[in-house]
Amino acid sequence: MVIYKNRWAVREFKTSDFEQVKNVWTQTGLARPERADSLQTVLNTIAHGGTLFVLEDLEKNLIVGTSWITNDGRRLHLQYFGILPEYQGQKLSHYLMAESLKFAQKLGLQIKLEVHQTNLKAINLYKKWGFKCLDGYDIYILRDIKNIDFSLID
Repeated sequence: MVIYKNRWAVREFKTSDFEQVKNVWTQTGLARPERADSLQTVLNTIAHGGTLFVLEDLEKNLIVGTSWITNDGRRLHLQYFGILPEYQGQKLSHYLMAESLKFAQKLGLQIKLEVHQTNLKAINLYKKWGFKCLDGYDIYILRDIKNIDFSLID
């Protein structure tokens, strides 16, 4: 755990944090049903070399931000990086980002993220910390893996 200004703690996720974490994800628009993220999903990614950092307001005993980092064995993926709306604009994201990047440094792996092109606050934060856009790439996803059309093999 790292404490900033005697009020803000960035620490690793505990199972008992999950309801507050879901609240952050919901209030920031990160959680959506099609993503199907659950406590078990978080635990699985941690077991595979990832982590979930929480930013806690120690005065209120409240989780106000998250940074979920998954590890595919080749690089890290920064996901669900968000701060509750009422806490935004206070540079708290820098505490969370610093600890996230220290984790990447410790593992010696590149770190990648996705951000919606209209999320200018996030884009500006990421650029300040040295992230660069991979020009020319679009991102594709297959969410409904139960209904794959295997007739394409013909």
